This record gives sequence, C-alpha cells and structure tokens, in this order.
Amino acid sequence: MTLVTETGGRTRVRPVRLVTVALVALLLVVCAASVVSAVTTPHRTTPVYDPPVLAGQEIWGYCAGGFYARLGSTIVLTSSGHCTDPGTVAYDPAGTTKRGVFSSPARDATCPYPGHTCAASDMDYLVVAVDQIPWGHLNVVDFGTAGYRVIAPGTQPLTCADIAIGDQVEIDGRDIYRSGTVTDKGQNLFPANEDGAYFPCMIASPIQVAVGDSGGAVLVRGWPAGVASRSFGGSLGFTPLAEGLAEMGLQLCTTPDCGLMPPG
Repeated sequence: MTLVTETGGRTRVRPVRLVTVALVALLLVVCAASVVSAVTTPHRTTPVYDPPVLAGQEIWGYCAGGFYARLGSTIVLTSSGHCTDPGTVAYDPAGTTKRGVFSSPARDATCPYPGHTCAASDMDYLVVAVDQIPWGHLNVVDFGTAGYRVIAPGTQPLTCADIAIGDQVEIDGRDIYRSGTVTDKGQNLFPANEDGAYFPCMIASPIQVAVGDSGGAVLVRGWPAGVASRSFGGSLGFTPLAEGLAEMGLQLCTTPDCGLMPPG
C-alpha cells in the first residue's frame, strides 16, 4: 500500500491516494483546525509536575512533544521535523521560560529519490534546557485527561513492522486525548518541487488532528510507537518511532532518570 501525494504545496491542500480512497494530506502545522466536541468536557485528575512533563503535550507554537530520550548524556524530547526550524528556541506560553532549542530534522543520507528529502520518520528533537528537565519522570508521557503513561524499563519502541491494521492508537497533542485504530500504512512521497519529503512508512488512523498535533507522542497498543506527522482529510498520519530514534542516534528513556545522575 502506498500513499503518494500527487499535487499541492507546503501551504496548500495535497490530494493523496491511499489504496482506493481519495484523501487530503497537509502538514499538521498548516492544516485547517478540526472541531473537537463532546457532551461533557473531561478534566485531568493527575498533578502537573514542576518542571512539567512535556512528552505528549504542546512544546511551543505548532510543535507537540513526543518522548524523552538521550543523546549521550544530553536529555532531549522528540518532536516533528516539519513544524519549526533548527535552532528555534522554545518558550513556555508566557514567553518567559526557555524550554530548549530545536535540532535539525532526521535525514537519510542514502535517499533513493533524487531531489527529495528522505527520513525514516518525521522527527527532530528539543534539547531540553537543564532547568526544565523533569528528573524522576523522564519515562512518563502526559496524556492529560487520560493520565500519565509510564514506560517500563527495557521497553523497546515499536517499528513500522510491529504495527498492524486494527491496532489501537492514542494521542494527546494540544492536550486533547483521542483514540482510534490503525486503518492503513505505506510509503509517503511528496513531489520534489513541493514539500519533497519521502517517508518509507506512514501509518493512518481516523483520529481527528489539527494544528499543533505535529510531533506528538503516538501510542499503539499502549507502546511508544510514533510521531504525529500528517493530516489525511483531517485524520492522523504518523511515522514510526523506532526508526526515527535510530536514525538520530537517540535512546528512548525507559527509567525515571534515563540512566543519568540528576544534578544536586
């Protein structure tokens, strides 16, 4: 199964063919907002740590947080490679607290499509400011009203091959918890003269997404699995976590302090 973008640009709607169903693909950072409604508004019942756990939550502007990881002895937070530029400084909503600095996005040096940018996953990471590292909670993902999810020691992130049609999917970007199932997966190729991105694995779910979900943590069957990357007619497209971590040389945090010694 192959997702192939036929026309469109970075700031325009891209018609996409997914099996036999015509969908519309946009980068989540520029897609039209979807309306999420409910009879009652759920409320979180878990505390907000200080500094807060940003895995699963909004980091800055259009970027959501994925999972905490290590780059050597540096703590980082995964996000999306398309929602901001390398070197961008992320601040809290008040604009007073520096949360960190964004890296360059993941890239595959052996791209099989000339003129395209290829990557195993639509991923970059935030180098977390030292005073904003939530020591003791680095193996936690904040899913808001659905609670904190703790990643058990030794957990391996899912690869594309580990994810199957019908698997349960959960996200919480923009602090709105949503769930659904995997409905399809395949390659995703954008024209070289447009977005130009190629991902060997893009996974689709009917979960509704909007601006700000990009980079958010995706759980599949409760396991760390993906990076929120695209909107297909307002529905979620995500790329696999394991391949993205490997391409960027990152190690998923599966213990409270990610195997490091907290300062002090």
